[in-house]
Amino acid sequence: MTLAREIFRALAEGGVQSGEALAETAGVTRSAVWKAIEQLREMGLSIEAQTNRGYRLVSPCEALDAQRIRDALTPSVRHSTVVQVEWEIDSTNGALLSAAPPTPGQFVVLFAENQTGGRGRRGRVWRSALGDSLCFSMATSFEPLPRDLPALTLVVGACLRAALQHCGGRDVALKWPNDLVTPKMEKLGGILVELRAEAGGPGHVVIGIGLNLRLSEETKKAIAETGTLPKDLASQGVEVGVRNALAAEIIGRCIEGLTQFAREGFAPFIESWRSADLLLNQAVRVLDGGGEREGIARGIDDQGALQIETSPGQRISLIGGELSVRREGKS
Repeated sequence: MTLAREIFRALAEGGVQSGEALAETAGVTRSAVWKAIEQLREMGLSIEAQTNRGYRLVSPCEALDAQRIRDALTPSVRHSTVVQVEWEIDSTNGALLSAAPPTPGQFVVLFAENQTGGRGRRGRVWRSALGDSLCFSMATSFEPLPRDLPALTLVVGACLRAALQHCGGRDVALKWPNDLVTPKMEKLGGILVELRAEAGGPGHVVIGIGLNLRLSEETKKAIAETGTLPKDLASQGVEVGVRNALAAEIIGRCIEGLTQFAREGFAPFIESWRSADLLLNQAVRVLDGGGEREGIARGIDDQGALQIETSPGQRISLIGGELSVRREGKS
């Protein structure tokens, strides 16, 4: 275990931790502790230094713990799921895509405290500070591939929203195809699904999820400069300090949903997704292989494709592409 991780875990237990006690426990010098504290600050962790007392986290949070997450899962989900936590990793999606795929019906979930190469759709950077987010990926295999496979991202979105509502989340909506947002279109989190499939064989699916638990003003500004309006789940009523229980609720709901999706397809999830559809009747712009078009979003069809009314009586069905809201109005 790195010294920075050891000190993070000690601080995450709460209260004020003296530099002397941290140094003695870790078997290092006070100077080494100070350097590790500075390293944690550079990773985005807000640490307060109190003269003659020690260090404390400005915003308490739990260090992620694979065993605590597993223990909080239902027995059926626990039986089929491997949970791993890494201190630092380039990309949880990349790590699971390069690993051997789980057998159908089995799941591997990989969390990262610090993800240095996190990304969203179309290669966008996912920004997060240490302790203030949940960044993880889930791997599984489907055999046969579900007939509604393009709707997989929507299934995960519906499951995430249900989990966050269970944990106190207010006003969590869905923006097709992969974002969790507020009613003001502020982004709370995102989903990235990647698939590896061989002809005639099982499909290896990796689902990356990033959720904003807390956002500092500095992080909000950095995200806003990329063109995304950010918001955190703490402001929506989610108890974000208990990250292990929150992580267990989220992956439990998702795994149950993915298991149902493998059996029944998208049908059981359509109504819950439609009830949270923030784009419904919004004026939108669409950029895809057909160029840029404008229209009114008219919801999703039974396969999860977005319906865009480009003119009265004329609709296109969108299964991918870049979409933005035209702020000038709705119909």
